Amino acid sequence: MPDGAIGEHPGRGRTGRPPLTDERRAEIRLDIARAAVELFVDQGVAATTGDQIARAVGVSGRTLWRYFPSKESCVSPLFAAGIDAIATALRAWPADGLLEDALERASLSVEDPLAKPQPPRVRTLLRLTRTEPGLRAVWLQAHDEAEPAFARALADRAGLVAVDLRSEIQAAMLNAALRAAVEHYAWRTDEEEPDPATARSELAATIRSALIVAAKGIS
Repeated sequence: MPDGAIGEHPGRGRTGRPPLTDERRAEIRLDIARAAVELFVDQGVAATTGDQIARAVGVSGRTLWRYFPSKESCVSPLFAAGIDAIATALRAWPADGLLEDALERASLSVEDPLAKPQPPRVRTLLRLTRTEPGLRAVWLQAHDEAEPAFARALADRAGLVAVDLRSEIQAAMLNAALRAAVEHYAWRTDEEEPDPATARSELAATIRSALIVAAKGIS
């Protein structure tokens, strides 16, 4: 068959499955994140394989590795969801309102991406970032990527065309305060996992306290 690969027919469209939408890709990523968290918490990171995570979701190992470069990075959508919620809250922060109020409302209202179908085990996952270098790297990378998003949101709120030094410094301070608050909340000594409503309320209160400390600065 000249001028073309075997089996090609001029004027005939492609056959096979339609391409996935962005929404469906996001759903698959969250499904993988849920499965990874459950396996990491139940049996440990070292004992969990990428194939196990893929089987729990019902996808192939090849599909999983198309979405994530490592098994630890499978939980990154969870961290990204929180960062997106904070950036959105910064943009909606009213001119006459307190930052801690805006972020507390965001932390109380944001839908937990782990809430379905399993109960949230976010706190236990964050505890693992203290002892698992791979998870720690994913957690820190999420905050590294968050800082420019926070700076852009603060610049937008201030009506700036471009991010300036003040926005960058404010974003760095906010990022550090948020990370410290979440880690402080997650690494407390009590082992029992609270119910989702209580956990969200406790985390919001911890974030508020951290922001008040950051706003006062170092005396």
